[in-house]
Amino acid sequence: MAKIFIDGSAGTTGLRIRERLAERSDLSLIVLPEELRKDINARREALNEADVAFLCLPDAAAIEAVSLISNPNTAVIDTSTAHRTNPAWEYGFPELRGRRERIAASKRIANPGCHASGFVALVEPLVRNGLLSKDVRLTAYSLTGYSGGGKKMIAEYEGAERDVLLDAPRMYGLSQSHKHLPEMGVVCGIEHAPIFCPVVAPYYAGMEVTVPLFADQIKGTAEDVCAVYRDYYQGGLVRFVTEGDEGGFLSANAYEGRDDMEISVHGNAERLLLVARFDNLGKGASGAAIQNMNILLGADETAGLSIG
Repeated sequence: MAKIFIDGSAGTTGLRIRERLAERSDLSLIVLPEELRKDINARREALNEADVAFLCLPDAAAIEAVSLISNPNTAVIDTSTAHRTNPAWEYGFPELRGRRERIAASKRIANPGCHASGFVALVEPLVRNGLLSKDVRLTAYSLTGYSGGGKKMIAEYEGAERDVLLDAPRMYGLSQSHKHLPEMGVVCGIEHAPIFCPVVAPYYAGMEVTVPLFADQIKGTAEDVCAVYRDYYQGGLVRFVTEGDEGGFLSANAYEGRDDMEISVHGNAERLLLVARFDNLGKGASGAAIQNMNILLGADETAGLSIG
C-alpha cells in the first residue's frame, strides 16, 4: 500500500487532495498531529517516509521541502509555481504528447497552474502541429471562481458584510506579470508571453480560458484546428467537443466539481475563439495532482476522480 504525505494540507488544494485520498483503500495517508504540522523535523521524517509527497505550499516553502528529502524513492508532486519551468522537473499535464510516459518515470512532478492548464491545452497542440508559429503573439482571457484565491479570498466572498465590489467580476493581474505566464510560454514553446487577462467572479468554482485568434494567425483553417484537437485529445481527462454550449452561451462554472476538461472551437471564418472549460480546483489543481499520482503509482488514471 502506497504511503502518501501532503505537506501543506490545511490550504484549499491540500484539503481537497486529502478529502479525496481519504476515500481510497489502496493508499495510506501519513498525517502529522496539528502541533507538528509545521515542525521541520516531523515534516522531514514524513517526506522521506512517503512514496508520494504532495507539496501544497508557497514557492519558498516548497523549495525548502524538496531540500529535506534524501530518500531517492520519494516522488514529489509540487502544486506551487516553484518548479514548473525547471527542466529537471516534469510538467504534470499528461495529455500533452510524451508527458504521460515521462511523468510515470519521474520522481519530480510540477503540477500545472489553473489558468495555465487551459491555455496550454489550447495552444501547445497547435504550436506542436505547426498551426501556430513559435513567434505568435496571443491574448488569453480566463474567468475563474473565487475559490482559486484560497482561504482568504473564499472568506472575503462568503463573508456576511462583503464589499459591494465583490458582487461583480474583477480583473486582476493588471501588471502583466501573473505567476502562470512563464509556464505558458515554456510549455507551449512560444517566444512571447500572451497578453493575459484573468478575471475572478462571484461564484465558487469553475474556469473558462479563452484564446481568441484572427484567421491569418493560423497556418490553416478552423477545420484544421478542430482536426488537431480531435486527434490530440484521445483518452486522458481532456476531450474536444463540437457541441455543448448553453443556447449560445458558455458558462464558466459548467465543470464545477469535475476533474476533466472540455476543449471547443467557436467563431467564424475570420475570427476564432478557442475555449477550455474545467474546474479550477479539479483539473486546475487537486484533480490534476491526483491524476499525476495515479500515473506514478501505476493505478487507474481516473481513480478517485470525478469524470462527467
